Amino acid sequence: MNSAETLRVELGDRSYDIVIGSGLLPDTGKYVAPFARAAGVVILTDSSVAKLHLPTVEASLDDAGISHRSVVVPAGEASKSFATFESVIEQILAFGIERSTLIIALGGGVIGDLGGYVAASLLRGLDFVQIPTTLLSQVDSSVGGKTGINSKSGKNLVGAFHQPRLVLADTSVLDTLPKREILAGYAEVAKYGLIDEPDFFEWLENNAEAVIARDGEERKLAVYRSCSAKARVVSQDERESGKRALLNLGHTFGHAFEAELGYDGRLLHGEAVAMGMVIAHDVCAAMGMAPAQDTTRIINHLQAVGLPVRASQIAGVHWDVDRLISHMSRDKKVRDGQITFVMTRGIGKAFTSREMDVGKMRAAISRSCRAQ
Repeated sequence: MNSAETLRVELGDRSYDIVIGSGLLPDTGKYVAPFARAAGVVILTDSSVAKLHLPTVEASLDDAGISHRSVVVPAGEASKSFATFESVIEQILAFGIERSTLIIALGGGVIGDLGGYVAASLLRGLDFVQIPTTLLSQVDSSVGGKTGINSKSGKNLVGAFHQPRLVLADTSVLDTLPKREILAGYAEVAKYGLIDEPDFFEWLENNAEAVIARDGEERKLAVYRSCSAKARVVSQDERESGKRALLNLGHTFGHAFEAELGYDGRLLHGEAVAMGMVIAHDVCAAMGMAPAQDTTRIINHLQAVGLPVRASQIAGVHWDVDRLISHMSRDKKVRDGQITFVMTRGIGKAFTSREMDVGKMRAAISRSCRAQ
């Protein structure tokens, strides 16, 4: 078996491992065997991942003597929908599953979120394993048990907390991704440094090119550091009642941009988060609580790697600030009619607050939407 690093998400009797390494996919059967029973495994994946990686996973399950079936959905954010959820549920029920059936979510964030929600819902809860195949899903969405689908009102508004039994992150599969997908995931990597690890952000400033370019030690370290940060937070606050909300840095703004475009592919989630993180730092600097030079430093770094830092960089879109703010009002983080924002006192100094200066927030969003 290939060497790998293992992290533990400590959640009592629901604790699980995150296994990180290169070339792990051919050993899938060995890793999932402790969780697979006689009822077998159902693999949920998308059409793009199926062509690249499904045969490897199926062969490994065969070698381990684990029976399996597969469900393939169209690739893309549109599959995080009620229609696809219903279709997948009905297909899996038609297999004649039992409560000991294991679901494997093989794919990026869409498949992980959809597969987790399917597992949480079928027979009132099946075990599932996350095998994330994008950088974004490896460092963020596969860890922590947030599952769900989108509605017309916004992103991830329907779902459940349902922890996986295992996360298997094979960094070598990332070499099959387009650079744009790698960059979208990189935004979430940078997020961990901006929340409370300024030394990690500084490390990224010096090593981003290697993290993005190839499967090497720098990429493995970036995935490990990101997963370690998320595992620590999830262990302390599983259901986002406190510290876990910090992981949403930039997301309230980012989700608004995504919702306005209808999740149509013009803006990837990580790109939206990059723009949102800049807005969050910009408005906090305007409020006098964060150094303006930190905002400049973040912009310079994200631009250097090739991420959008302003909404005006998305071609052919005329943004309506009022509509964006309306999307934000329907965010999951609204409590008692107020949005809980992730704010910052500078790089590595994020905190949550409802005390946002609405005028300065509107101005920051407007600056992002205007051509520079």
